[in-house]
Amino acid sequence: MFVSLPSRDKAAVRWATPLLFAALWLAFLWSATRPQEAHGNLLMDWGALSDGLDTPLNWANSLRDGSALRLFTALFLHADWAHLLGNLVFLLIFGLPAERTMGPWRFLVLFLLGVTVNYITRNSLGILAPELKESLGITTEQYSWIVGAFQIAYTIFQPLCGWLIDVIGLKIGFMVCAGIWALMCIFHAGAGSWLHLAILRFFMGASEAAATPANAKTIGEWFPKSERPIAAG
Repeated sequence: MFVSLPSRDKAAVRWATPLLFAALWLAFLWSATRPQEAHGNLLMDWGALSDGLDTPLNWANSLRDGSALRLFTALFLHADWAHLLGNLVFLLIFGLPAERTMGPWRFLVLFLLGVTVNYITRNSLGILAPELKESLGITTEQYSWIVGAFQIAYTIFQPLCGWLIDVIGLKIGFMVCAGIWALMCIFHAGAGSWLHLAILRFFMGASEAAATPANAKTIGEWFPKSERPIAAG
C-alpha cells in the first residue's frame, strides 16, 4: 500500500507580475505629480510612438539617440486613471496564470517584446500613410479601402477562425493563423499599389481575427467556470 506524501518542493515565487504592477503604478504616480506642461511633454515624447521609423537608417538613428526607447517607455506611461486601471486589471487576470506556466523570466521577456510589437503594428500603417499616398499615388478614397479591407476581413473571419481552432486545436490553429499573419506582414514590403495593400490587409485581418476566439478558448481551458466572466472582462 502506497501513501501519498506532500512534496517538499517550495512553490516558485511569482515576482514578474507584481514587479510590472508596481512599475506601472510608480510610473503613473511620478508622471502625474509633474507640472502640467512637463507632464504633457513627457507623454508626447515618451508615451507614444512618432514617425521616423520607416527605414533602416532611421531605425539606426533612433537607436543611437535613444528615441527608440519609447517603444518600451510607452508601456509605463498612461494619460489617465482609466487607461492605467484597464491595463492593471488585464495584467493581474492574465499575468499570474501565464507566469505560473512559463516562469517569471520568460513571461517578463515575452510580455515586453509582445507590447513592443503591438505598438509597432498598431501604428505602422497610420504613420506611413502620408508617404504611402505619395510614393504609390494612393488617394484618400483608395486608402479608405485599404483600411476597410482589414476591418471587413476581421469581422467575417472571426467565426471561421473559431471553427478552425475548434477542429484542429488551439495550439495548431493559432499557430497556423499566426504564421499566415506573419507572412502577410512580410509581403507588405513588396506591395506596389493600393490594390496590393488592400489584398494584403484583407488576409492580414483574416488571420488576425483568430486572436478573439483563441482568447476565448484559452479562458475556457485555463480558468474555472466561476472565474471565466472576470477573465473575459
